[in-house]
Amino acid sequence: MKDRKTYQGFSLIEILVVVALIIILATITLVAINPGKNFRDTRNAQRSADVTQILNAVTQYTSEEGNSIAAFGTITNCTVGDSSIGTEGIDLDAVLVDEFIVAIPMDPSVGTDAVTGYEICVTDGGRVQISAPHAENDKTISVKR
Repeated sequence: MKDRKTYQGFSLIEILVVVALIIILATITLVAINPGKNFRDTRNAQRSADVTQILNAVTQYTSEEGNSIAAFGTITNCTVGDSSIGTEGIDLDAVLVDEFIVAIPMDPSVGTDAVTGYEICVTDGGRVQISAPHAENDKTISVKR
């Protein structure tokens, strides 16, 4: 009988499987290490949607015949400071809810019925601005129209 040569080592398939497993484990590790960033980004996306929704409701209200921004109460000028939205500040519920918006949204981190965490003001040009001052990553989310 002939002696067969035996090769020692790894086959190409074995090496590819190991590399694929390492890549999968590295990806899982990266996601597991930084879930906070994903949560911050999600909360900021919610804030952005909320301020846009509030501004759309205010715009719809003021665009109807005979409605003005004065119906909300005394809204400060943006250069002076913003007025907080909620039952302890500018209460938009009585004017907007049910007809223009289902409910006044609240900041996902600090919002309550008394203080939603969002603010409203009027710019020097007379435009309404809604802000989310508690946005994460050291930024303020605001929209104006």
